[in-house]
Amino acid sequence: MSTSPTLPRDSLALGALDEQLLQPGVKGLPITEPLPQGAIGVQGWNVLHADTSFPVALLKIPALLHNLAWMRAFCERYGATLAPHGKTTMSPQLFGAQLANGAWGITLATATQVQMAHRFNVRRVLLANQLVAKADINSILQLMHGDPDFELIALVDSIEGVQRLEAAVAAHALARPLPLLVELGLAGKRAGCRTPEEAMAVARAVAAAPGLQLAGIEGYEGLLVSGDRAADVRAVDAFVAQIAQLARDADAEGLFGADEIMVSAGGSAYFDLVARGFEKMGGLSRPVRAVLRSGCYLTSDHGSYHRLIGDLDERESHAPGDRLQPALEVWSMVQSRPEPGLAILTMGKRDASYDIDLPLPLYVHRPGPGRPEALPQGFAIVKMNDQHAYLQIPEGSALRESLAVGDLVGCGISHPCTTFDKWPLLLAVDDDYTVRHAVNTFF
Repeated sequence: MSTSPTLPRDSLALGALDEQLLQPGVKGLPITEPLPQGAIGVQGWNVLHADTSFPVALLKIPALLHNLAWMRAFCERYGATLAPHGKTTMSPQLFGAQLANGAWGITLATATQVQMAHRFNVRRVLLANQLVAKADINSILQLMHGDPDFELIALVDSIEGVQRLEAAVAAHALARPLPLLVELGLAGKRAGCRTPEEAMAVARAVAAAPGLQLAGIEGYEGLLVSGDRAADVRAVDAFVAQIAQLARDADAEGLFGADEIMVSAGGSAYFDLVARGFEKMGGLSRPVRAVLRSGCYLTSDHGSYHRLIGDLDERESHAPGDRLQPALEVWSMVQSRPEPGLAILTMGKRDASYDIDLPLPLYVHRPGPGRPEALPQGFAIVKMNDQHAYLQIPEGSALRESLAVGDLVGCGISHPCTTFDKWPLLLAVDDDYTVRHAVNTFF
């Protein structure tokens, strides 16, 4: 894959981010006076030289480029459409990179997220959630009214939801109907119709409502992830088959109003099963668009998704070198060595995800030239406070003697979503850990 130091941007309106003045106090930046964000890449900062503040969150550009190309090729292989879930990163620059690499649109979860994406010129959004609050419904309909070329598809899972949207649309002079996907859910899980019969009743209500349009059927199979991989595969296959059958049933009743029928699912764990399940949905009255919503593919991780993608690689028979690569790391500095088997690091729960696994220590480096040293098994982050991490150093390791205050430790993470939301700005680096540019988030 290319090792270009920059990410593609598509046509998003990112100039204001490059021009903004960053003030002292931005996490990870070593600045003591205002600095234009666009000038970050010419400062010559290198993380391994300890040129940044610590902790610092990093995105490795070569891995990002690899993952962008990997997912584009995957979707082309299955004839699937990608609308990656933007809630993972909430980063306009990363949205731009995804759109420039074949993404059809961006999936989002809230009305305010949609407003942010529209501000940076994202032109198509799949709102994978129910629109309920009056203010949120109005904000979306105002966007559609004020910008007739902006495309938005939302979800609905109840007759009451259809009625709320129908009433709101009647108060706005939209140039086109509001497209909706009926959500199929799972018993005991989050939103979505619990039975195919409920889903068909909602689909009929949408089709009959003035100002609304039935665009397709969707669900979220990620709620089926468990410790039993074989059972997961069976459950996901069955769930995807249910979505496909609902689309066929709704089509047989003539309920769809758009030029194509959309079916959508695909978290970041079993999206290959979704792609295969939707691949052969022919024979309907109009073309079928199968939309995957995987978001975490872009950075992957060193923990939970690393394990799940390993299973996907086996199902897809990928060569060892042709897999999604971890692109997100959090680096911190040793601030205390109170015991031989313990180092306290300058990062904590405010800096790295801990909801699935604690960060995984990968590298150690004494600031200066050279490559970081990979840490062997036995090293572990065993606890985190708000601003401190407890690095356990195993018996017999030479680092019990040599690891010093001021040394750097690089960690991988498990579940990128809950690391991104801790950083208003992340630094994009090349393979040598030289900082090339910044990436903003808007949570």
